[in-house]
Amino acid sequence: MSGKPAVRTVLGDLDPAELGVCDAHDHLFMRSRLLPGQELDDPAAAEAELRAFAAAGGQAVVQWTPHGMGRRLRDLVVLSRTTGIHLVAATGLHQAAHYAPERLRDLDLARLFVAELTEPIAPIEPAEPADRAEAAGPLGRAGLIKVAGGYHGLDRHARWTMTAAAEAHHATGAPIAVHHELGTSALDVLDLLCGRLGVPPHRVILGHLNRLPDLRLQRQAAESGAYVALDGPSRINHATDHHLFDTLAALTEAGHAERLLLGGDTTTSAARGNPGMPYLLTALRPRLVREFGPELPELVFRANPARVLAFA
Repeated sequence: MSGKPAVRTVLGDLDPAELGVCDAHDHLFMRSRLLPGQELDDPAAAEAELRAFAAAGGQAVVQWTPHGMGRRLRDLVVLSRTTGIHLVAATGLHQAAHYAPERLRDLDLARLFVAELTEPIAPIEPAEPADRAEAAGPLGRAGLIKVAGGYHGLDRHARWTMTAAAEAHHATGAPIAVHHELGTSALDVLDLLCGRLGVPPHRVILGHLNRLPDLRLQRQAAESGAYVALDGPSRINHATDHHLFDTLAALTEAGHAERLLLGGDTTTSAARGNPGMPYLLTALRPRLVREFGPELPELVFRANPARVLAFA
């Protein structure tokens, strides 16, 4: 990477000013033994979703599916080329329960994360042939480290993965995105990542905080300088919609508009009743404009994602 900040997409490094309207947390492909029957593994369906998002004005999607959960990097490269949507892929590791124990043995996590951020992801996951990138140039690299906390606490696995994520961040400058189980443990995460491991808060994205409607906690998280991702409005299995606008209003009024992100976190097929990625732009964005004026949508969909995703 040159000395200029850049967002690392699956097609290579991108000027942050060119990222455009961004869904800051979503999934095109994913599989987990904890979610039988909810696999996202259909490239044609993913293409249709991206084209619908583009038709609504979308230009970029950040896929938070981490290592070992069916990211399908080769398909992401092809989809980005064919749809024109900028795609940011994730390295990292989810909670231990998503993996067979043998998948986690003997992993040098920091080395793995750095390799996936700096080299095309090909031979590093031999068990997932569809997850291999094309081996030419910079194609298929990850642009984000995704890790996960537990429910109201951080277990040994979470501390292991976050320690490796911090090491990879210090080596590459990559942002770190955190899954918070039902919105909990944000302060524990900040204490570990930013307090003990030295990751600057503005390089951390705290996901799912709207699943725990605790405005004091959300304000405290934003006051740290970390980004707060309010994600899940296009899902059918989390009751986040009814307090989304109160949360946005409270954090904006507290002066934290520049730390807010919105994402769909679409992990269930649109064919099963999910409104999908376009919902962010067709339903939520017009309401944001009416409620807050045009400045807040510009921040949450354009300026803030471009800022946090850029490698320094």
